[in-house]
Amino acid sequence: MKGIITAGGAGTRLNPVTLALSKQLVPVYDKPMIYYPLATLMEAGVRDILIISTPLDLPQYERLLGDGSDYGLSLHYAVQQAPQGIAQAFHIGREFLAGGPASLILGDNVFYAHHLPAQTQEAARRNDGATIFGYKVRDPERYGVMEFDAAGNVISLEEKPENPKSHYAVVGLYFYDHRVTDIAAELRPSARGEYEITDVNKAYLEMNRLRAETLDGVDWLDTGTHESLLEASNFIRAIEQRRGMKVACLEGIAYQSGWITADDLVRRATQLGKTDYAAYLRRLAEGTK
Repeated sequence: MKGIITAGGAGTRLNPVTLALSKQLVPVYDKPMIYYPLATLMEAGVRDILIISTPLDLPQYERLLGDGSDYGLSLHYAVQQAPQGIAQAFHIGREFLAGGPASLILGDNVFYAHHLPAQTQEAARRNDGATIFGYKVRDPERYGVMEFDAAGNVISLEEKPENPKSHYAVVGLYFYDHRVTDIAAELRPSARGEYEITDVNKAYLEMNRLRAETLDGVDWLDTGTHESLLEASNFIRAIEQRRGMKVACLEGIAYQSGWITADDLVRRATQLGKTDYAAYLRRLAEGTK
């Protein structure tokens, strides 16, 4: 399975910071925001990943992440000339996906939970249908919303409804089989002029091939405002200091997955200089944390 990360968008609620910097490059505590969705895909076992961003911002991602070899990955880059909805990612990434299955995550989605990798790995292994994830929120009218029947099956999906039928928002993490690029190619823009990911999910629902899982016990961190970004940073800081480990450490995930060696960790630590992050990589290489 290949992965796509969308890292476009103006991030206007974070102005003036995002006047000169892509939102997904803004730090969440000690690392750029895009590390977190990258880590989510890596923990699902996805190693061949396309990053989509604006013509102005894409070179910054290439400078930050390179070809992905430092993390045991194969990274690719594609330009989004104008934002036209999440599902546009499958138009842009059609050649990259080459008719195969795909995982998609939004570049500003930050998740934290010990058991999440087990859920995403299982979703990545499925070769038929789609898997989406729901998270219980207080303000579902801001999101795509899923409605369940008594047996826990999804029976409806709505995009930012005025009268939500549940409090479960569809988070920006999706796993699809090989049908997804053809489904996306048949979409027409919505009333707001966008190719809606909800319409992709509805197509799978109509085929009775949509699976929805709830993210119980998972922290889904908002990064849309200065206040919520600070709260997310403080959350990550508290976890790291309490547990003596780095959240979303890409090199650490790659090492523990057997994609890079201890020597690679040491080399990377040397590149990163005298930082706490580099010291953590050295401790990993030495077998301590």
